[in-house]
Amino acid sequence: MHPALAADFAQLDTLLAATRAAAISHLSSLDTHPAGRATPPRMAHDLPAKGAGARSALSEFQERFASSLTGSAGPRYWGFVTGGSTPAALIGDWLASAYDQNAAGKTEPATVAIEHEAIAMLRQLLGLSEAHLGLFVSGATLSNVVGLAIARQWVGAQLGVDVAIQGVGALPPTPVLSGTAHASISKALSIIGLGRGALQSVPALPGRECVDVAALEQRLAALAGRPAIVVANAGTVNTGDFDDLQAISALRERYAFWLHADAAFGAFAACSSAHASLVAGLDAADSVCVDAHKWLNVPYDSAMQFTRHRALQAQVFQNSAAYLGALGDDPDALHLTPENSRRWRALPAWFTLKAYGAAGYRDIVERCCALARELGSRIEGSSVFELLAPVRLNVVCFTLAGEASTERVADLLTRLREGGEVFLTPTVYAGRPAIRAAFSNWRTTGADVARAWSALLQAAHAPSSTTP
Repeated sequence: MHPALAADFAQLDTLLAATRAAAISHLSSLDTHPAGRATPPRMAHDLPAKGAGARSALSEFQERFASSLTGSAGPRYWGFVTGGSTPAALIGDWLASAYDQNAAGKTEPATVAIEHEAIAMLRQLLGLSEAHLGLFVSGATLSNVVGLAIARQWVGAQLGVDVAIQGVGALPPTPVLSGTAHASISKALSIIGLGRGALQSVPALPGRECVDVAALEQRLAALAGRPAIVVANAGTVNTGDFDDLQAISALRERYAFWLHADAAFGAFAACSSAHASLVAGLDAADSVCVDAHKWLNVPYDSAMQFTRHRALQAQVFQNSAAYLGALGDDPDALHLTPENSRRWRALPAWFTLKAYGAAGYRDIVERCCALARELGSRIEGSSVFELLAPVRLNVVCFTLAGEASTERVADLLTRLREGGEVFLTPTVYAGRPAIRAAFSNWRTTGADVARAWSALLQAAHAPSSTTP
């Protein structure tokens, strides 16, 4: 054995203790660590001839990189819909690395049992029935890829084509209809061969991001029975708006389409009785995307893909190598997702669901929504900012009052990032340059809203760098 490996294994307990100390130091400093400011680290590209061991690598990481990292796990990182890691999820993630199980098949029965339990608990949390079978994937983008790949197989079946065997070239152009689709939908369509051009935008209701169901029905009627895919949105990224899932689902009585629900963060509205009506009808979807490293607050990377059509899923993703085993009636995960080898992503989710339960997640969701409304109220009462849409869930969409140019908004966000108190990202809403704040971290409190608001006002009143 290489001497550095042997030495590290002999002192693994002290090395892990030093790593634990570094992790705790970072997590305990998130209240003061810059939320979004990132300093480019000094780069070095030379491979060590011998290597100096794990302690040396840890020291170099702390010296060169630790201070450059953002506070993305912290309570004022609102630029994306980004959760942190609950204490229990962190424990589960560390153990997933320590046990290092390949969660791809039944050769590791404990991983299968944990994943089945985690998925069952998530179904209960999100109001999905047992008809929805689920698996963990790397993120919302891959969840959408999987759901739409199964949808593509369904479209083929309606036309007498086995796309998994014959290829997408055997299909005629497949219409994919949506109101305000997330960018990952276009990416997914490119990956699965339907093409970005397959996505057809359907008008939204006036002043909203939710689809006009009457306009959607007109598009479906015009297809004259040709099978289609409809992507419904449960929580748009700009304003947290929701399509009427029940009304869309009811259209299937008259039209042939696969209903895919992109509920990456919006699915968690089901945790709160005050917001559960937003996702009424989610269970009727053929496939559902839910992101775990958002409101579930587990570490990257983690998401879930649910579908009612496991047989179609196996047709798309099955493996044929003899050493992988037969498909069978209850296929291994390697026959159901793009990955042959899978990290044990279910373990952090299992830990946090067991630790905090339905009540814990109701608290996280309701607190985040209340804090989003608080920020929205401050904006509405301000002469400096303008609220662009009602706060429906956990996303606040706003801009500078008056004629806010792209340059003014970018300048404000740059000053905020440099100040380090809060991290926000730009967007465009109704043709206007805008800013969005998304609340999904379990640590965020009213004190964080107050700090962020003070930073926003200070940045807005600072001299603009774009002013001549």
